[in-house]
Amino acid sequence: MAFERVLEHKSVDTKADTIQNLIKDPYIFEFLGLSAETKNSERSIESSIIDHLQQFLLEFGKGFAFVARQQHIVTDTSDFYIDLVFYNYILKCFVIIDLKTGALSHQDIGQIDMYVRMYDDLKKGESDQPTVGILLCSEKDETIVKYSVLADKKSVFASQYLLYMPKEEDLKALVESDIQKFNLENEI
Repeated sequence: MAFERVLEHKSVDTKADTIQNLIKDPYIFEFLGLSAETKNSERSIESSIIDHLQQFLLEFGKGFAFVARQQHIVTDTSDFYIDLVFYNYILKCFVIIDLKTGALSHQDIGQIDMYVRMYDDLKKGESDQPTVGILLCSEKDETIVKYSVLADKKSVFASQYLLYMPKEEDLKALVESDIQKFNLENEI
């Protein structure tokens, strides 16, 4: 399944490494060992990612190196803490991750957009490419994605994460949903 998710995001030019080619949706975090039946906090998911960093980096994709957890960013008027920071040495850019345990919201999108702008202004080096922000959420609402800055920006993304591999019937329903969505988008 991981292979199919990576292929899904490959462009026609497979030699070009772009962030769009590296981002998956959804990510499968089964290795974290967290129960899908209980409400997990952002802190527990983050801690579990750090505890299982090797498996997380393998699921996340190629070229990622861990930089920081809860990185403190200070502006003239406020303090902020970015959940996870990575550097992609292939793309030569920082990748910041904001974890959300609930459904994607426009407030979350505004927050990750602000973090990307702050990181570019305060942390990015001259030789680095623009910072990329990934909002990892347990539920992704495509309507919010469509009508937010996520539709226009090439440096901010929302991806869903799953704490377990879906059951066969769930996968069938997902495939049917994707087929219907594809047919509507392509007016078939």
